[in-house]
Amino acid sequence: MKELEIIKRKAVQIFSEEELEKKLNSGKKLIIKLGADPSRPDLHIGHSVVLRVLKTFQNMGHEVVFLIGDFTGMIGDPSGKNKTRPALTWEQTRKSAETYLNQATKILDKNKTKIAFNSEWLSKLTLEDIISLTSKYTVARIMERDDFKNRFENGLPLSMHELLYPLMQGYDSVALKADIEIGGTDQTFNLLVGRELQKDYNQEPQVVMTFPLLVGLDGKEKMSKSLDNYIGLNDTPFDKFEKSMKIPDNVLKQYFELATDLTIEKINEIMYKDMREAHFEFAKELIKMYDDINEFEDIKKRYLEIASGGIPEDILEIEIDEKEINICELLVKIGFANSKGEAKRMIIGNGVKIDSKLKQDINEKINIISGKTIVQFGKNKFIKII
Repeated sequence: MKELEIIKRKAVQIFSEEELEKKLNSGKKLIIKLGADPSRPDLHIGHSVVLRVLKTFQNMGHEVVFLIGDFTGMIGDPSGKNKTRPALTWEQTRKSAETYLNQATKILDKNKTKIAFNSEWLSKLTLEDIISLTSKYTVARIMERDDFKNRFENGLPLSMHELLYPLMQGYDSVALKADIEIGGTDQTFNLLVGRELQKDYNQEPQVVMTFPLLVGLDGKEKMSKSLDNYIGLNDTPFDKFEKSMKIPDNVLKQYFELATDLTIEKINEIMYKDMREAHFEFAKELIKMYDDINEFEDIKKRYLEIASGGIPEDILEIEIDEKEINICELLVKIGFANSKGEAKRMIIGNGVKIDSKLKQDINEKINIISGKTIVQFGKNKFIKII
């Protein structure tokens, strides 16, 4: 089965592969669960690793449940780092859910994707239910989770509600009667808690499948919007192309393997090419998956023009009345900056050029020549003043 081979190729661990085969051969329509953190609704191709696995399961005829952790988000999920994550409001979790769905359905079939919120069952648990749930797991086992253990040993704050979080996430699998749960390797502990709890509730335990965390464009940290090392699903086709060219050579093959569904044979064939051509191929595959592939050649031409120091032909034109204007006011007026303060930071950061000349004086007056003055920010944002 080609689809199953793609899934297995991408997975780091499967608990257990024998059970997975048994479930898939049962003829039953399986419930495949993926939990989503409502505090970070902007999806990037790092998230696409598991989303594309879900899509493969959809293609095999199974039901995908996209679970929004709104209840756990409202009480403050553990961050996986060294401090408690801030709690969210009900409105924030619903807004995040809508944003998630709009982005996730760039990959998933919207008509075959069920959205669930864990407040549907967690908010209804009584104190008796919660005590019963906590009785099924020991403190020693909970403290095996690395971030809990590290914070406790280093005298950092660790709240009781955080210790309950793995149990609540595990109970989600009980409530959904999940057959398979997938997630990143950083979620392995919580996913296995769900597997164990299902046994306690006399359910067939879910198969747990964990997948790698895609490294970011810096080649070091995991892909993250907060680290600005990401390629977003909602990025423009040009931005996807430009960012694809920034992928470090030594991790490009991993990007192909995890973020696309190309066969290993095809990936190896591409990687044997000139490395720059391999980056072009990855950019092409991304645009093919998420945008209009017919735009690719125009995007590539525009990128090459900019990379060689040129100015693209098809740039936005904006009309202003002033013939002379302060550079910061100009950046705000044409929409490159939201405020003068932001404009100053752009200039100080050496990001602004006018008529191909770098500008570094925040007090400079710019003489406007209608139809000829071109303002540039970064490598790919241009506006002609008319």
